[in-house]
Amino acid sequence: MQLTAAQRAQFERDGYLFFPGLFSPDEVRQLTDAVPALYARREAFNVRERGSDAVRTNFAAHLYSEPFARLARHPRMVKPVMQLFDEPVYMHQFKINGKMAFEGDVWQWHQDYGTWKNDDLMPTERAMNVAIFLDEVNAFNGPLMFIPGSHRKGVLDAQHDLTTTSYPLWTLDHALIAQLVERAGGRHGGIVSPQGPAGSMILFHSCLVHASSSNLSPWNRVSVYLSLCAVSNHIRRFKRPEYIAHRDFTPIDCLPDDCLLREAPVALPWKNGLPASALDTSLEVLP
Repeated sequence: MQLTAAQRAQFERDGYLFFPGLFSPDEVRQLTDAVPALYARREAFNVRERGSDAVRTNFAAHLYSEPFARLARHPRMVKPVMQLFDEPVYMHQFKINGKMAFEGDVWQWHQDYGTWKNDDLMPTERAMNVAIFLDEVNAFNGPLMFIPGSHRKGVLDAQHDLTTTSYPLWTLDHALIAQLVERAGGRHGGIVSPQGPAGSMILFHSCLVHASSSNLSPWNRVSVYLSLCAVSNHIRRFKRPEYIAHRDFTPIDCLPDDCLLREAPVALPWKNGLPASALDTSLEVLP
């Protein structure tokens, strides 16, 4: 999958690209069928909502689940990022975010690079997210909200929010968000929310300011996020556990485009359980 010149220009302007229905129902089914067993596991890589048993985020499924290991190497998700960075990428983070019906909590306004910079010492913002919807995303089940063009402001001052939700985040204050929204168009386009069927894909810049509200609807909103980083831009500190921020900077080697629908050889190093080393942390800075 190659981006056109028009798509690249749109990405530079808005900070994101949306591809409705890019993956077929059969491809999505290979992934959704695997989610319940992953969410049922009582391991550190499943972060649950505050005061609930609902999974907020499952980390690193590409290291122990075959369908997600294949998705992690899918050319539709990986090659556009390689094209934009003009270099190979590695997997910085792999998440299955489960904003479950009635229980999915908010994600505060933030930039992903804010966390990657402050916690992981990622040198620059040459990393981004590629997300695929595993459920239909509509106005009621907590869709992502973006402030178009906010990535062009660079890295913004953030505060480490350790109390609002079960997952700590470097968040932005309300006055700054109001200012960014007004500059982006206010009520006329200052906030956008890509919505569409399961199998839709979003690619968005690591400095794009985004958030999502709680899910009060009866419909789940599960999405997979590949956080891909340019190899030359790998993190310099292992402050967070390896299942959250990965330490293997090997470039991703893409599988064939039909890899979700047929057998494809993939390594599953954590298939038999989370290794003790995946919980280790360090404040040492890499050279």
